[in-house]
Formats: sequence, C-alpha cells, structure tokens
Amino acid sequence: MTTAFVFPGQGSQAVGMGKALAEAFPAARETFAEIDDALDQHLSRLMFEGPEETLVLTENAQPALMAASLAALRVLEKEGGLALGQAAACVAGHSLGEYSALAAAGALELGVTARLLKTRGEAMQKAVPVGEGAMAAFLGLDFAAASEIAAQAAKETGGVCAGANDNAPGQAVVSGSKAAVDQAIVLATERGAKKSVLLPVSAPFHCSLMQPAADAMGEALAEVVIVPPVVPLIANVTAKPVSDPETIRRLLVDQVTGMVRWRESVLEMKGMGITRLVELGTGKVLSGLARRIDRELSATAIGAPADVEAFLAS
Repeated sequence: MTTAFVFPGQGSQAVGMGKALAEAFPAARETFAEIDDALDQHLSRLMFEGPEETLVLTENAQPALMAASLAALRVLEKEGGLALGQAAACVAGHSLGEYSALAAAGALELGVTARLLKTRGEAMQKAVPVGEGAMAAFLGLDFAAASEIAAQAAKETGGVCAGANDNAPGQAVVSGSKAAVDQAIVLATERGAKKSVLLPVSAPFHCSLMQPAADAMGEALAEVVIVPPVVPLIANVTAKPVSDPETIRRLLVDQVTGMVRWRESVLEMKGMGITRLVELGTGKVLSGLARRIDRELSATAIGAPADVEAFLAS
C-alpha cells in the first residue's frame, strides 16, 4: 500500500483538539510545548480549553491546526518508529495544511512554521475588514459551474468573486466581496445547487482580495530557511509535486490568493500510485473528500490515541 500523508485546513478546529493526544503521549506534550515557546503564547491551553471564539480567530486557528497535526506525527514517530520519508511517497495539505505538510517533511522547522502561520493568519485577517468579505460552499455543482457563477456575481455587483477551492466532485467554494458572494449563492440556488451556504470564516481566503496578505507572506517567507522535503509536496496551486525550496517559497506566496486544487491534487497522487491517504490532525474532512474524489482510495484519519494505536497495529 503506497501512502500519502495529508494535513487539514481551517474549519477543522475545535475546542479540545489535541488534548487526548497530549494526555496519552509525551511526544505530543513536547510538540505543543515547543510551539507554545515559539509563539510565546499558551496556544495549547487555548486548543484544549477554549474559548471557542478565540480559537476560531484565523491567527490562532492556523497554528493550532498545524500543532495538532504535527503532534500526531511526532507520536507516530516516537511510538511506532515511523520515518515519514520511508512511510510516505508524498505529502499534501489543504491551504494552511500545506505548511503542516512541509514541517512534517522537514522542509520547515516546527517553530518557524508556527510563527509563519501566526503571521499568515494575522495578515489574512487584516487584508479585508471583518464583514466585507465572505466565502460560500456549493454542493451539487462542479468547480467550472461554480467559477462561472462567481464571475457572473462579480459582474452583477461590481465586487470580487472567484472560485477558491475545488474540493471534490460536487463540492466547490467561492470567495470574495460579501455582496458578490451573497449574489453567487442566489445564482447557485437558481442553477440547481443542492446546497449553497456561507462558510463561518472571518476573511475571504484564496481570492485577489488577499493580495495584501500575499505581500506580507512574501516578506515573511523571504526570511526563513526552506530545505528540500524528504518526500515531494503536492502543491495546492499547481496540483503537482514540488521539492525545490525556492519553488516552494514562491508557491506558498501564490497560494494566498490562488485557488486550492484539492480534487486535482488527490487525483495527481492517485496517478503517482498512491492507494492510501493518512490524514493527520483534527477532524476527518480530507478523508471524506478523498472518498468522494476516488472511491478506490483508502483514507484514514489519525487525531486521537485510539487512532494512533489502530494505525500502528496495522
């Protein structure tokens, strides 16, 4: 069985995330402590205890999701002797999960990754005032149809609206100005979407309104060391494998305003011979999407002690 390790993005966060792992495994506690120190913040306490309204803030949710993912990986390494370079053929992450994937594959140091995600979250929040941007998910429409609807909504309202995430067949996300996204929801419903809903996010990610955040990340990423990952990264914006550090640096900047090609990324992995996706961290969103993209793929989510024990036993 050829495996890819994948890492979730924003929306998977929840109060209590990582707590059971920390209680069960010293390696998880050490990971959380290292990230707390890097950020000079009790992020782990916020993850374990909340309050939810603080955890969901983009600047906290992004490093928190990475922390949960890397804690799960460190436990597998310590308890099961797992070596990612031998256990996986590639890594990938959804949006901020791309940073988790790079940390997992050794391209970025853990503390550096935490600080980059804190910066990324703050920059994304500052780029568009709260309430002026939005994102919406369309179920039952493919990405091409969602993108056409977004373009029409932008034209009708004079705002920004574009396809942001191609998540799976029949699941697409658009992003942009609040009025334009609202209009896109109306149009999507008229065109037969099974469901059209605003997403509970505080900024319109992966569209041109995020350009100030992309500029900020360009500056931040210019200052950090990136080394070749031990296995290739399947990049969000190209859905192709990449290992060159300077290309990774450029794609991480492009990713802020660019669309997440998750459906294509999973199909790329399948084409590389991947038969199993292992989702590390909180929730099971990517495992669910994998089954919608290709039913032949096996998908396993590891976020709790029982998941670790079952995986190591297998």
